[in-house]
Amino acid sequence: MPLGIVLRRAPGVTRWARWSWKATAVLPGAPDASWRVLRESDGTTEYHAATVPLDLHGAETEAYVHGLGAEVPCVYVVMRPIAGAQDHPFQILLVTASPYEAQDYCDSAEEVVEKVAMPEGLEAWVREFVDLFHEEEAFVKRRRNKQTEGARQDGIGDPRIHTGADVYASPGLKRGRVL
Repeated sequence: MPLGIVLRRAPGVTRWARWSWKATAVLPGAPDASWRVLRESDGTTEYHAATVPLDLHGAETEAYVHGLGAEVPCVYVVMRPIAGAQDHPFQILLVTASPYEAQDYCDSAEEVVEKVAMPEGLEAWVREFVDLFHEEEAFVKRRRNKQTEGARQDGIGDPRIHTGADVYASPGLKRGRVL
């Protein structure tokens, strides 16, 4: 589904940041746009920055269930800052309904991830997809292997390494003297 991404530019609150940018809304089914001004008031401007597709995948339904279970279901807008750009400082990379995928993008410092509340129609569309394709997986607890490694294990170190010395000895000690 194509989603229009709305970014708000407001005056910065510090002398180091002239502008503050935030993704504030998504427009389901929006046509293509490139930084079209939607509204201006009191120094704040809202732009329809871009339209990107929201793709849902059957293998990601567990993540969608997790996201829909939140108090406010959200989509995540992934943007990359454009160095030196003043008027349009972000490239919109993608939008996702998966909080797990959004977390993966948060791990790098190259992208900015903004959380935006899902409109009701979009939430219903994602829920319908989950209802059609989600299959609960039963939790299987991993069992410990009862085989022992070696003849005897007394809880100190690796029983496969034979040494007469104390396994907890400091590496700086050699035959009773300090180096």
